[in-house]
Amino acid sequence: MQMSPEYVDQMQWHQSLGFARQACARVFRDGGTPADALRAFGFASKADQVGNDWSKAVELIAECMCASPDKKAA
Repeated sequence: MQMSPEYVDQMQWHQSLGFARQACARVFRDGGTPADALRAFGFASKADQVGNDWSKAVELIAECMCASPDKKAA
C-alpha cells in the first residue's frame, strides 16, 4: 500500500495518483518506458531516478502534480 506525503491533501493525492497511473498505462500500452512517461509530463530531468520501475514513475508524477507551484518574483 502506498502512503501519501503528509503535506498533501489526501483527496488530491489519490486523484493525482489515479491520473498518473492512467497516463503511465497509456505510455506502457504504446510501448514506452517509465522515462518516456516522465518526459511526457515535462519531467525529463527526473527520468534517471526511475530506471525501469513504473511504480516509481507513477509516484513521482503524482508527487509533482501535488507540489505547490513555485513563486515567481514580480
